[in-house]
Amino acid sequence: MTTDAIVSYRTSADGTTLEATLLAPELDVDVADELRDDLEKAVAGSPCRSLSLDLAEVTFIDSYAMGALVGVRNSAAAAGLTMVLTRPSAPVRQAIEVTGLAEVFGLDPI
Repeated sequence: MTTDAIVSYRTSADGTTLEATLLAPELDVDVADELRDDLEKAVAGSPCRSLSLDLAEVTFIDSYAMGALVGVRNSAAAAGLTMVLTRPSAPVRQAIEVTGLAEVFGLDPI
């Protein structure tokens, strides 16, 4: 597992999923570009078929960071990976649902 200030990565036991845990509690304009760049770099070099982003530790996301995640999703798709968001905190889930992106990010309805 590798770790930097924003994301921790590991590959699933079966080698098919790049599992990324977002470590920054607030995803906003201050970290969005770094987050996008880091995730896109990881996707570009990954032999995996999917990217799973664990959002359990994230308590806030702004529209700029949401846009960065959409950009990562598009980059992942271009690289042949499916991207899903997992375990979003309540405020993050609400932000994703309000923007209409729940289905795009693979979140099951609640």
